[in-house]
Amino acid sequence: MSVLIFIDQADGHVKKASYEVLSYGAKVAEQLGTTAEGVVLGAVPADQLAALGKYGVKKIHHVANDTLNHFDAQVFTNVIAQVAQAAGSKVIIFSNNVDGKAIAPRLSARLKAGLVPGAVSLPETANGFTVKKNVFSGKAFENLTINSDIKIISLNPNSYQVVEGSGTAEVSPFNATVDAPKVKIKAVNKASGEIPLSEAEVVVSGGRGLKGPDNWGLIENLAHVLGAATACSRPVADEHWRPHHEHVGQTGLTIAPNLYIAVGISGAIQHLAGVNRSKVIVVINKDPEAPFFKAADYGIVGDAFDVIPKITEAVKKLKGMA
Repeated sequence: MSVLIFIDQADGHVKKASYEVLSYGAKVAEQLGTTAEGVVLGAVPADQLAALGKYGVKKIHHVANDTLNHFDAQVFTNVIAQVAQAAGSKVIIFSNNVDGKAIAPRLSARLKAGLVPGAVSLPETANGFTVKKNVFSGKAFENLTINSDIKIISLNPNSYQVVEGSGTAEVSPFNATVDAPKVKIKAVNKASGEIPLSEAEVVVSGGRGLKGPDNWGLIENLAHVLGAATACSRPVADEHWRPHHEHVGQTGLTIAPNLYIAVGISGAIQHLAGVNRSKVIVVINKDPEAPFFKAADYGIVGDAFDVIPKITEAVKKLKGMA
């Protein structure tokens, strides 16, 4: 009765969110008195997979079929179901990211398994199997008990600390039946940027307070010295000041960085829904009544055109870049 963890990868590299899920899954396995195993789909170097043992996983089932190098939710669901059944897995864990959100509900239906999406802590196993999750865009919590034989959890990113120890995982090739995707990929256009927004530990985001796309250099310069990704509010994306893949919020990308810096963003509830799981929120706005200040850990009331250059220079001096 192993715990099976889906290890997400892109272009042959394990995604950052997977390290958190591995640590979480290893702890769940410890709670249940069993072992943690992983499943990886697509081409990933074996030595990279073996090194994941330091996060607590004992064995990794590797389905190295070239068809799986491109994500397809239906195909992935079918393959993971085969691995779970062969391994006898009773608990299956995903990251609650784009891929996890696409696979976990399908797998739940396929295996007749109970699903808790958006978990934020380890399950309570003393009396049943109860999982805590976010509801109402992070405004409240709900405790759900899974009574099915097979249980599926998707963990909200940045909800569990990565625990790195020692050890090497056994990498075992898995010969799965891989269906041909029903969707044919003709081209892949990747978003450019120094750091992918979904993987970023630090994010600098701008809103309409920057007055126009010509002023976006303020955001980019600060992001560069901080080693951060850039983001924006919905009005900025709608006005085509910035590409839509940088839009964070309820109708855009949901992120959970360690530090989120909001510049010239009022803080509408729809925007907060996409960033409220950030560990630290810093708000810079010249309007002292901006709603975002209520959600901020730190706030600066001031004109972004005066404040941001000073912060950028201070960071440069701190890092010896000046």
